Amino acid sequence: MQKVLIANRGEIARRVIRTLKKMGIKTVAIYSDADRNALHVREADEAVYVGASPSNESYLKQDVILEYCKTLGVDGIHPGYGFLSENAEFATKVNDAGITFIGPTPASMQVMGDKLEAKQAVKKFNVPLVPGVDRAIVDVKEAKEIALQVGFPILIKASAGGGGKGMRLVENIESLEEQMRMAQSEARSSFGNDEVFIEKFVSKPRHIEIQVFGDTLGNYVYLFERECSIQRRHQKVIEEAPSSVLSTELRAKMGEAAIAVCKSCNYVGAGTVEFLLDANLDFFFLEMNTRLQVEHPVTEEITGLDLVEWQIRVARGERLPKLQNELTIHGHAIEIRLYAEDTFNGFTPDIGTLNRYRIPSGKNIRVDDSFEEGMEIPIYYDPMLAKLVVWDETREKAIARMIFAIDNYQVSGVKTNLDFCKYVLKHKAFTSGDFDTNFIKHYFETPELVNTAMLEEKKALESAVEILWKDLKEKNEREFISKPIHGAWKLMVK
Repeated sequence: MQKVLIANRGEIARRVIRTLKKMGIKTVAIYSDADRNALHVREADEAVYVGASPSNESYLKQDVILEYCKTLGVDGIHPGYGFLSENAEFATKVNDAGITFIGPTPASMQVMGDKLEAKQAVKKFNVPLVPGVDRAIVDVKEAKEIALQVGFPILIKASAGGGGKGMRLVENIESLEEQMRMAQSEARSSFGNDEVFIEKFVSKPRHIEIQVFGDTLGNYVYLFERECSIQRRHQKVIEEAPSSVLSTELRAKMGEAAIAVCKSCNYVGAGTVEFLLDANLDFFFLEMNTRLQVEHPVTEEITGLDLVEWQIRVARGERLPKLQNELTIHGHAIEIRLYAEDTFNGFTPDIGTLNRYRIPSGKNIRVDDSFEEGMEIPIYYDPMLAKLVVWDETREKAIARMIFAIDNYQVSGVKTNLDFCKYVLKHKAFTSGDFDTNFIKHYFETPELVNTAMLEEKKALESAVEILWKDLKEKNEREFISKPIHGAWKLMVK
């Protein structure tokens, strides 16, 4: 593999380019109108224009991307995540063109891309499933019968869904018909497929995912777990590795179940098997993402491995760089997804110009981003500005290091979720490890909850500034260097 095109943009494109350059492989970036001056375009050896800013007019144009590959002599495509990364049709076209798709086979994507088909595949390997049905439900009468058998509350979920789309929580039989219609409608508009199924709603669910890898020689490994329970709108915001609730024995059981999922579809490359963990520490298969995950850096930090390099080596037909007995966990890592969004307005995306953008630095602080000061945040793509990652010897130290990093991350011109992330990290539910996917519902859904929780910190900060100012005046200092403080006083609602 001599030249690889990255069929993506932003921080993941930059991340892939870094590893390819380390391995001595030439890189080709693609860009839309909105990304003409993007950092990934500057850093690649070559860059080609693929269309207008909307993704369906640029980053999703399969034939345009493949034509450039032929013209430029590209022999590998890395899809990153999102866009075409889990598109079986695209992977087939890439393979048919004689180009290596750095990812799983189209057949694996097809099986795991449909939640019902995935359930049926893993069921044969005795992987635990959430109580419910593993077939499509279209009739409301049948749905009611199944719901009564499973027991409320239930979840209605889109078969082809993801990111919380086409998903509805139903508390009672009276609201089932309406919620089912809404789920089908959203699934149809989002995925072109209105098939839905029913699952029992798991109480106090934690979202635990296992990083897996398979090679073409039949070897499989799991690179331990990531805790991804801090979410908004069913999308992850804070991830950490390892989880604070998994014992060595439970970790091994979940890892072995994840390997069974891989075997159920002859998986090759990097993948993530996602599980729900209930209050009794029983786990259930949720889905498999057939690509590299946004949160892969925390796994890299606790294993010391480069997962993108592993992807490339596997795609070249090499054996996995390490087998299971060679893998160990070192320390603790936390990642926050820095979003341009308004946390007090339903976490809605924000756009604007980065008037000030300074990233934190220091030992064991990592920033994967794609912006610099003065750039505009485009409306066309995901509002994530960066991934802020820290590592330390223990979870407690990692939390402290992340709070330090947040306090030294300077962003102005757009609203961000930095304050929200700091609020989570300092909350006793998070520090104790006693939390689940309902964190926002329980502790952040109303401004009053935040105001009460943060009042003491606000007073302490004001007192500290007053003391500092008095001290400076007494020393006759003429300069007072101000710095944005991410914390309580920004969170207070007027």
